[in-house]
Amino acid sequence: MGAQKKGATARVSEDPEELARHPLQAILLADSFTTKFRPITLERPKVLLPLVNIPMIDYTLAWLESAGVEEVFVFCCAHSKQVIDYLESSDWPSQPNFLVTTIESHNSISAGDALRLIYERHVIHGDFVLISGDTVSNMSLTQALQEHKERRKKDANAIMTMVVKQSKPSPITQQSRLGTDELFMAINPDTKQLLCYEDKAEYSKGFISLDKTLIADNPSIVLHNDKQDCYIDICSEEVLSLFTDNFDYQHLRRHFVKGLLVDDIMGYKIFTHEIHSSYAARIDNFRSYDTISKDIIQRWTYPFVPDILCGNSAIKVERQGTYRASEVTLSRSAQIGPFTVIGQGTKIGNDTKIFHSVIGEGCTIGSNVTIEGSYIWNNVTIEDGCELRHAIVCDGVIMKSGAVLEPGVVFSFKVVVGQQFVVPAYSMVSLLQQPTQQDSDEELEYADSSSGNVELPSAKLNGDITSDLSETRHGPTSELGTGGVGYIWSIFEGGHDEEWRHSVAPITTDKLAKIMLDKDEDEELLTQDGNVLSPSGELKSDSDGNDSEDDDNEGSRDDYVSFEKEVEATFLRAVHENVKVDHAILEVNALRLSYNMASVDCAGAIFYSMMKLAVESPHSSSSELHRNAADVITTWQKLLKSFLHDIDEEIEVILKFEEICLESAKEFSPLFAQILHLLYDKDILEEDAILRWADEKEGADESDKVFVQHAEKFLQWLREAEEEED
Repeated sequence: MGAQKKGATARVSEDPEELARHPLQAILLADSFTTKFRPITLERPKVLLPLVNIPMIDYTLAWLESAGVEEVFVFCCAHSKQVIDYLESSDWPSQPNFLVTTIESHNSISAGDALRLIYERHVIHGDFVLISGDTVSNMSLTQALQEHKERRKKDANAIMTMVVKQSKPSPITQQSRLGTDELFMAINPDTKQLLCYEDKAEYSKGFISLDKTLIADNPSIVLHNDKQDCYIDICSEEVLSLFTDNFDYQHLRRHFVKGLLVDDIMGYKIFTHEIHSSYAARIDNFRSYDTISKDIIQRWTYPFVPDILCGNSAIKVERQGTYRASEVTLSRSAQIGPFTVIGQGTKIGNDTKIFHSVIGEGCTIGSNVTIEGSYIWNNVTIEDGCELRHAIVCDGVIMKSGAVLEPGVVFSFKVVVGQQFVVPAYSMVSLLQQPTQQDSDEELEYADSSSGNVELPSAKLNGDITSDLSETRHGPTSELGTGGVGYIWSIFEGGHDEEWRHSVAPITTDKLAKIMLDKDEDEELLTQDGNVLSPSGELKSDSDGNDSEDDDNEGSRDDYVSFEKEVEATFLRAVHENVKVDHAILEVNALRLSYNMASVDCAGAIFYSMMKLAVESPHSSSSELHRNAADVITTWQKLLKSFLHDIDEEIEVILKFEEICLESAKEFSPLFAQILHLLYDKDILEEDAILRWADEKEGADESDKVFVQHAEKFLQWLREAEEEED
């Protein structure tokens, strides 16, 4: 169903005469093939895959409409009939002042081919938005468009503006939370011009090369590895003509962007527009599918959330971020955990447990089933006693009683799993036999050079590929146990490393531990031609390296605030997704390395996050608040203790608790002594740390000794116990 206009943001305001002459247009590339989504995309275009029970393309179109775009050209090649049929049967054709036109091609095999064909059609008039149909955003285009137009007035060579967003990559896995490779961008901080774009840096060598002319021509350059490419581009008409003039431009980033950045003859320029509070992300692999789904459920993409896109009558938001459609049959003994979506007409049996998962429409789930962190699409049958953890199950799949899916499993359409059969982790299963040929460049996709594609006759790349590929299916197989039907695909050579990086399953603790052991943590400044690449990524001359102490302190404070927010987000994700403590420790350690923080900084941020969770949990009295704090501390004491290595660090936690009681959570003030005692009982704080904290307060002002006075009875008890031991 097409998205409704409820909750849409304001349209872009422009001069009426200019708007009448050139309505804002967009090109949406409805790509279909990507190896990271095989075997699913052999049978259905990726843009029609359900994202929290709504096709991906609906999120993109809903955002374009709300952002003021009036005409969208949807380019489709593979599975074009499915895309066109869906759009024609949806509500989009009936939306006022929003025209959706499909452009079909049977020969285009890349984004470059698509844009060349669109240029030949002469349908684009003026600046336009270029986006793929698997992008989710709620940003306003107003400022980005205005910046682009103003630059164009001053410099006709400013032909493209890329939208970027802050993203802290993991120093362990060298990938973002979306599962994409660490991206390096060199940007002029004054003009926002993009100077270098590199997504495949020489990690093993520990450096990235920059052309000397960049340093000579730009007084200031910042090298970022903390930016996320949102794949939303504002382009001038020249972009289309450049693709026509350069037939070697196939991929937007790998060929076009990099080609323009190194071309010093034509002088064309690309600029960036960074968003901060808005949301924008592209689904490039299964990990980004999982991450963006969770962001949607937790309403970071508002107003593009299930209850608004589907209409308020179709699905309701309940407590703890649970979404439930009408006509759901739910056993009284079934347990539905937080951040879970249940689709229309689904039936759930006795004692079944579902946590942090999305269940589609028309599913039948038996009794004593456990589903955690998984995505179950439409009309799936799961019989009694099955277990699914961090898996993707497509339409029509049948799991017979007692079957188990280990983390990372992906089931394509209508697969059948036999009774009691255990499907190994990271398996991809399909009714289609695995193609044996690959082609790294035959994709309508913003993809890596390492991506592959299934080689099929061109006639079968158009229309409904499900029926066309039926000839390749053979009779029922026994690869999935007794009564099972389907083929388990093997991993192509060189693909093993990608399975865990791009899976919906959390990266295992042993994998992270191994990476940390193998990683060389030695860091040193890189110098070249008298220029220093600082840890922050800013290129400076040696003679200009004397920043004021005040600026340094201000930067440190800002870094710690950002670090504390990242730790809090990591902690809450661990709480809500039942992440193991050891895994959470590794994630916080990764943040510590990324922000260049100390263990005591981690401890303070973790303790703050714990206390914030306790105070934000429901409570109506001090005793209930104390109980909340006790539950959180008991559950996560190992996480906190792992970053407290000496007495001084433990004292810092007490000082942090004082700060919390005075500023962010004054409700804890009357409970200070009780919680201090609790931290002592749980062996988080040692006796010496507590007594030294009190002794150091002896010469302080009375206002600084408030909490020492609150804890006087407890402190006296500790001193007496110490004397008895002596």
